[in-house]
Amino acid sequence: MEDISVVHGDTAIVPYGIGTFGSRATVVGGAAMLRAIERVKEKARRIAAHLLEASVDDIVYDQGRLQVRGVPGRAITIQEVATTAYLQVHKLPQEIEPSLEATASFEPTNFTWPFGTHIAVVEIEIETGKIELRRFVGVDDCGRIINPLLVDGQVHGGVVQGIGQALFEGAQYDENGQLITGTLMDYALPIASELCLLESDHTVTPSPHNPLGVKGIGEAGTIGSTPAVVNAVVDALAHLGVTDIDMPITSEKVWQIIHKGNAR
Repeated sequence: MEDISVVHGDTAIVPYGIGTFGSRATVVGGAAMLRAIERVKEKARRIAAHLLEASVDDIVYDQGRLQVRGVPGRAITIQEVATTAYLQVHKLPQEIEPSLEATASFEPTNFTWPFGTHIAVVEIEIETGKIELRRFVGVDDCGRIINPLLVDGQVHGGVVQGIGQALFEGAQYDENGQLITGTLMDYALPIASELCLLESDHTVTPSPHNPLGVKGIGEAGTIGSTPAVVNAVVDALAHLGVTDIDMPITSEKVWQIIHKGNAR
């Protein structure tokens, strides 16, 4: 069986860095990658200009091809440029070093500010206190979206995690201080049968604080879903004088509220 391990902070792999927390991977790392790519493309343009006997200012990059502006027939592929840069360096002038490599870093001037709105609709069974999630809608804004499938996956996963925090997950102890929710059977992670179809959409407001115009999305689902679900349950029980309920809002806790008027 293959041994799989997680390596964190190994300078043999990454020279320096402080982590991917705060949904900053694309905001910071992506912007640094963009800078490096732009530097590689600029060097590729210089090599192509030399090979095509044209001015660098006249070389345009389009879908892996570098061509003379206005003359599509005079073109060279990025693969041919790379071959020259690594295997045919004798074709390069002295002022152009071999290879197509670049190192770049990026430090944002300010934070990004993603935002959104989440709405939950719940139905409560009076006899048992069971909460059924009938509908969930989330609209988020993470700036320019690079990978829509990845964004939807992060939102859906975060929403489920937030629903779990609101309704199921809790560290419970007995009177002796013994943890009684120490397994996943007791801690009760949400499962598909306890959820509804998650409806998600996005608005796009590019961030001015990085060249990609992106914002974080990793925590959006958890930030919006938890209070939305709790507020929906509180609203459903408002006629009983309920204004707040501690999480997790279990069916037992709701039953107690309905039949005994105990919101805690």
